[in-house]
Amino acid sequence: MTRALRIGNASGFYGDRFDAVREMLTGGELDVLTGDYLAELTMLILGRDRLKDPRLGYARTFLRQMEEGLGLAHDRGVRIVTNAGGLNPAGLADALRALADRLGLPEVRVAHVQGDQLPVPEGALTANAYLGGGGITACLRGGADVVVTGRVTDAALVSGPAAWWFGWGPDEYDRLAGAVVAGHVLECGTQATGGNYAFFAGHDVRRPGFPVAELHEDGTSVITKQDGTGGVVDTGTVTAQLLYETAGARYAGPDVTARLDTVRLEQDGPDRVRITGVRGEAPPPALKAGLNRLGGWRNEVVFVLTGLDIEAKARLVREQLEDALAVKPAEVRWELARTDRPDAPTEETASALLRLVVRDADPDTVGRAVSGAAVELALSSYPGFHLTAPPGKGAPYGVFEAVYVDAGTVTHTAVLPDGRREVVPPPARTRALEPVPPPLLPAPLPDGPVRRAPLGRVAGARSGDKGGDANVGVWAPTDEAWRWLAHALTADRFRALLPEAAPLEVVRHVLPNLRALNFTVTGLLGEGVAAQARFDPQAKALGEWLRARHLDIPEALL
Repeated sequence: MTRALRIGNASGFYGDRFDAVREMLTGGELDVLTGDYLAELTMLILGRDRLKDPRLGYARTFLRQMEEGLGLAHDRGVRIVTNAGGLNPAGLADALRALADRLGLPEVRVAHVQGDQLPVPEGALTANAYLGGGGITACLRGGADVVVTGRVTDAALVSGPAAWWFGWGPDEYDRLAGAVVAGHVLECGTQATGGNYAFFAGHDVRRPGFPVAELHEDGTSVITKQDGTGGVVDTGTVTAQLLYETAGARYAGPDVTARLDTVRLEQDGPDRVRITGVRGEAPPPALKAGLNRLGGWRNEVVFVLTGLDIEAKARLVREQLEDALAVKPAEVRWELARTDRPDAPTEETASALLRLVVRDADPDTVGRAVSGAAVELALSSYPGFHLTAPPGKGAPYGVFEAVYVDAGTVTHTAVLPDGRREVVPPPARTRALEPVPPPLLPAPLPDGPVRRAPLGRVAGARSGDKGGDANVGVWAPTDEAWRWLAHALTADRFRALLPEAAPLEVVRHVLPNLRALNFTVTGLLGEGVAAQARFDPQAKALGEWLRARHLDIPEALL
């Protein structure tokens, strides 16, 4: 039997900890090191980079990391797989070859994957399909030491190497699904090892190490981290990441649909969590694709209101500024955050924040016209007038849109180290997505005394974004808490606890094996993170807001 594949992650986003590559390459044995640099917002950033210089469009941080990492990986026999190619994987591959020559490492073999770029519709800046792991598999099979991709699914960075290592065929769905689940746990780096974790106070997570998966030939895996690194790996941290930016029981990808309702987690020793039982199904016939376009221009001004009469001060400055604008922007939003406290011991805690956000297709309408109008009120408005920062001239904002294309229309191509091109065929079998039947809920707890308390006392949560939609995963750390949570936190109760979601579609998905509920909130984030339509534009803290809300909880759980 082929030995386990030990695969690590050194980046969860463009801007993650720079020294993680060195830390992972020198911290223990690895066969493959991955790095995830792409997100919906990143593609927009890279698109703007490429407008300035067509040679760009890739994550330049990765290239700087390879100035040291390329030699370390070569010496240790570690292959590197990354989506840092962004909009220009061929350009990054060429830059890596030049770097290898400069470092005296001409034997390092670089390959890349392309085909994700689609015809860009009028008005869009980027258009990219989410490819699977087949191109990565082909590049590694062709002898690559470094594989650079553009837009692939985040989990493909793990499932592609796994299929190469074990020789899996495209129809070995259970094995591929197991690798996809492991890849989803790894993709956000230290979120699997205690970062952004609801129960962080129980562990030392000041500098969590990056995660490692030990993948086995049958598709099972163990999630762990390098010895001596910080953070923690337990069933809670892994559950949190499994729920992150997912939805229902069927987690669709280009190669396989993984059934999240079949995942089983088991603590396998300190900082080791075993994942078993994952079932897979044929992938859907369509590939998800992301379109990014520049939506217009936005500006923001934050007024500080201190002391008494907060509401009246806010009303005064709002009326003054709106009267001062010769041309009203297409969208004007005011939000008053009552961060002030009565009889406050510090000036800051006596202050509220009034946030103005304007958006328009014309940069002049939201630029100096708005900034100037705000500044000109400095001596003629409410007492104590000041701003958190000088207002700027405005900046462009982006809009993300998810669309779907037939997988057969995308030419997924592996460009091997010797220049040969290998086309990855689309899946021979597909299966349309449909909801799974509702699972049985556990028996409810018996009636007993309750106490008003925050939900977070008995449940963890993690939230995130998918375009304009938000997801909130909520899990119970114990069987008893799950018996209560499964019945208490309905979609209607979710809306009641989070009034911003009240007018929107909220769908609840039940995952009993994980003792978890996953909620999707359609349209909460407007046009996506790049549009910055909300105070928390990626819904990163939506789960923590939910955990802070009070409801009647059985005293037996508290």
